[in-house]
Amino acid sequence: MREAALEQGKRKIEWARQHMPVLHELERQLADEGALAGLRIGMSVHLEAKTARLALALAAAGAELAVTGSNPLSTQDDVACALSESGVSVYARRGVDEHTYWEHLAQVLRHEPHLVLDDGGDLSALLHQPQAAGGSELIGICEETTTGVLRLRGLWERGELRFPAMAVNDARMKYLFDNRYGTGQSTWDAIMRSTNLSVAGKVALVVGYGWCGRGIALRARGLGARVLVSEVDPVRAAEAVMDGFEVVRVESGISRADYAVTATGCRDVITYDDLALAKTGVVLANAGHFDVEIDVARLRKHASPQPVREHVVAYTLPGGPTVYLLAEGRLVNLVAGDGHPVEIMDLSFSLQALCLAWLARHAAALPPVVHAVPEEIDERVARLYLRARGVELDELTPSQRAYLAGSQA
Repeated sequence: MREAALEQGKRKIEWARQHMPVLHELERQLADEGALAGLRIGMSVHLEAKTARLALALAAAGAELAVTGSNPLSTQDDVACALSESGVSVYARRGVDEHTYWEHLAQVLRHEPHLVLDDGGDLSALLHQPQAAGGSELIGICEETTTGVLRLRGLWERGELRFPAMAVNDARMKYLFDNRYGTGQSTWDAIMRSTNLSVAGKVALVVGYGWCGRGIALRARGLGARVLVSEVDPVRAAEAVMDGFEVVRVESGISRADYAVTATGCRDVITYDDLALAKTGVVLANAGHFDVEIDVARLRKHASPQPVREHVVAYTLPGGPTVYLLAEGRLVNLVAGDGHPVEIMDLSFSLQALCLAWLARHAAALPPVVHAVPEEIDERVARLYLRARGVELDELTPSQRAYLAGSQA
């Protein structure tokens, strides 16, 4: 059984490697530079083939890795098995309980990492607990999600952030691609795989119109759905209107929706009271990092679960509709799918690798605040991406540069 899992995990990682040319090139460059040599890196990620490929690239560039999962249901055990056979310390297993999940995070920190690569902010939060272990040699944190960056900024604003942190999620080569195109495609991949239902001709309610919500709405429209959007931010709501979507309140949209997808990074955006207004048969999916966007706790309290397909559970509300919850309300694209397309994560993980190397060089001079990703890192990833695809850029002439600089010469 283990041998079969090992071989399958290796095949998945190799498939990812073949479609991640930017990370492959950066692995070589970082090794030549010695940028990560001798450093210990602790990773909390959705442990699947693409993140395993990142871990192996960092190890090839000289780092010592300890890795765990950032979600109890997103770890792929065959990939974890293959990664552990490659000399990386792995503490992850699919479906662990809450206690084991946090113990795995603690085990990563017992390696006394110099750098942390986090997805969602749980590893960083553990580092900031009273009498936290594992921070004595830490020099910096890289965070790649909206939720995780919000949590780090909260620590900073309260004066509690102990280490310099980089908001990798806010880099242009991250949110313009990963959050929009990656989340957009992978969310609907997972919904369609789980349900085997059509999207065309249906009504899809997208709650949240940040970059992830934009992508989900765009892909839903491309699949033939009529798309409703709910927002609390008036500027984003106005943008949704001009993008051609109907903006509604959640309680209004849920009564019309065949699909309701959350992507806010906030909690209780679809409440139990909202679900009481839902149309029977609505499919509920969460594309935010934590399982708090849909009020799953009250749903389970008032309605009994009836599994109907893998990752699909029916709940019939007393005197109300039957709703279908996907992936237990957790991150649907990774629990019920393979996550973002490989080529998209090539960009995000290349950013991560460069940000880790940048922190290794500069962290000693940085204050413990949330730092933006330097523009040169964004540009380096973009140029490598274009070069890998044979795309050539125009260049400004000297007179154009002078004109843009405000010179009339």
